[in-house]
Amino acid sequence: MTDSPYLSIIIPAHNEEQRLPKTLEQVADFINQQTYPGEIVVVENGSSDRTLATAQEYARRIPYLRVLSVEQRGKGLAVKTGMLAARGTYRFFADADLSMPISEVNRFIPPALPGSEVAIGSREAPGAVRYGEPQYRHLTGRVFNAIVRLLALPGLGDSQCGFKCFRGDIADEIFPLQTMTGWSFDVEVLFIARRRGYQIVEVGIPWYFNPGSKIRVMHDSLRMFLDLWNIRSNARAGRYNHSAHSG
Repeated sequence: MTDSPYLSIIIPAHNEEQRLPKTLEQVADFINQQTYPGEIVVVENGSSDRTLATAQEYARRIPYLRVLSVEQRGKGLAVKTGMLAARGTYRFFADADLSMPISEVNRFIPPALPGSEVAIGSREAPGAVRYGEPQYRHLTGRVFNAIVRLLALPGLGDSQCGFKCFRGDIADEIFPLQTMTGWSFDVEVLFIARRRGYQIVEVGIPWYFNPGSKIRVMHDSLRMFLDLWNIRSNARAGRYNHSAHSG
């Protein structure tokens, strides 16, 4: 395995014993078909099933798969751990359910997206198609995103889609400043990226609703709403101003 993968695919995994095997097989097949070197980084966190053991079994068969484990729960913590451990020139994190086909990843990086700094999957950008999403979920998501645009990320159509790509040096700068460990971490890292002058491009994707989603719409929307105020408070306090190496 090369010491310098061009693309890292980070997969946060909490209680993903059932979905992880199919996902890892699809991602490995994708990487095997590319002309550039890649790696997979699975970050298991706080699982009560065989997620960790399952990932480790696949790591014995896939030389470019690394498995990390953290005791604490929280998708944001898992993504942060994986993004900072990854070595890719570009680092892409993906939900374990692969509600976006992994074949879409190349649209987030050069040469398909020249000069890519931060590229995010969007269910609202031109070309996006949603499959099988209940109307109530769509409406709830649009209400929350309207609040996100008002309070933190004006102009972004979809901040919460679980597929995002960062150029490696930008990831090394931004993710040490991340404070949110739960679902709102996406908004925070995008807020930091924009605050530091990086361009965020929305990539319209095909997206398939997964009825096994772990999001609890009302509870998590309330939690994320409160987190938006914390992001603004952090910004006012200068939490996002210092460099990644200044403590």
